[in-house]
Amino acid sequence: MAHTHDDHKHDHGHKHHNHAPESATNHAFFLATGLNLIFVIAETVYALMANSMSLLADAGHNLGDVFGLAMAWAASWLLTKPSNKQYSYGYKKTTILAAIANALLLTLATGIIAYESILRLMHPAPITEKIIMIVAGLGILINGGTALLFIKNSKDDLNIKSAFVHLASDALLSLGVVVTGAIVLFTHWLWLDPLVGLFIAITILAGTWGLMRDSVNLILAAVPQHIPQEKVRRYLAELPGVKAVHDLHIWGLSTREAALTAHLVMPEKTLSDEDFHQINDYLKHHFKINHATLQVERGTIENPCGQVEVC
Repeated sequence: MAHTHDDHKHDHGHKHHNHAPESATNHAFFLATGLNLIFVIAETVYALMANSMSLLADAGHNLGDVFGLAMAWAASWLLTKPSNKQYSYGYKKTTILAAIANALLLTLATGIIAYESILRLMHPAPITEKIIMIVAGLGILINGGTALLFIKNSKDDLNIKSAFVHLASDALLSLGVVVTGAIVLFTHWLWLDPLVGLFIAITILAGTWGLMRDSVNLILAAVPQHIPQEKVRRYLAELPGVKAVHDLHIWGLSTREAALTAHLVMPEKTLSDEDFHQINDYLKHHFKINHATLQVERGTIENPCGQVEVC
């Protein structure tokens, strides 16, 4: 007889411990979105006053990030919504959709910056360097400061990572604008402004590639990059009484949660509730797999599992 077990009940007892991190993340999104929206409006006004296309392009990039932060914020909130009859895992996948949308937005913004930089290389124009330096310097403080709000959770959550990459890339772009403004102020090399902008665009695009790759992999239900599948298989295979492991699947439920299903062939014994508890606890703390479902089989010739040939 096959036995199944899920760790949903086990996780239920720990839900109350997650309120503080979720509240801190919510406040981080609120502060980052609000500050960046105010800065985008101010930067646009001063870019027009300084007749600076590079500063205006920077404002457009920041505006894209405001929309990206808003989407990431909404997805992070949906992650806390409970499951229902239609969506048995809740709305966890929305965090993956937000991450890939943010990566696409960042790629689009980078393309606009590169296009504007090439135009400026072909047709240099005078700029008001001091205004550019002051406003871009303020951008470093705002973008860099708000990026630090997300750095702690950026390693474990792709959605939070996307917000961090957006803000950090903005700070890098603002730094480039400040340095370029200072050099142009003293040398009058107008071509330097678009050249540095093009270089920064390429740098941002390189950083976005990893985010895009991880997002697409999660959409395709690939094994999350931080989980070593063979080590998980080896751990399950070495459990007392287990003769074989098959139909092992590991995939991301969201940007911060992973699930596992596996069939364990155990001809001579089965698993107790305490065994299941220990296995789930080990998978959660050593591999960051939050939801594990295991099916135990005798593996008899008379009643073989049909999934062996399929998976």
